[in-house]
Amino acid sequence: QVQLVESGGGLVQSGGSLRLSCAASGRTFSSYRMGWFRQAPGKEREFVATIGWGDSITRYVDSVKGRFTISRDNAKNTVALQMNSLKPEDTAVYYCGAGLVSFLITDPRKYGYWGQGTQVTVSS
Repeated sequence: QVQLVESGGGLVQSGGSLRLSCAASGRTFSSYRMGWFRQAPGKEREFVATIGWGDSITRYVDSVKGRFTISRDNAKNTVALQMNSLKPEDTAVYYCGAGLVSFLITDPRKYGYWGQGTQVTVSS
């Protein structure tokens, strides 16, 4: 079992920055991938970024490339999402997920573990 807890969300003005953190506990395999997803009101959960525990392969949705950076600290069992140049359309609940998937997988339904989510609100 893997337990995930997100933190770092909040209210920020357009153009501002936030850093989200996902703390993982329980037993994990090096082959697990960690992902950040978001869900805006009235929309399905959307892939944002992914990184593996055992590799450095990252992938981002096109809309956040150049603005968001996913990173990990294996020693601390944490995964972060640095979000810069935030836009109102980034407003969503952001979720940390974990799964035994390849870096090609962006479907949230393929991830088996989830955190509770953290709200990110970007004002105009």
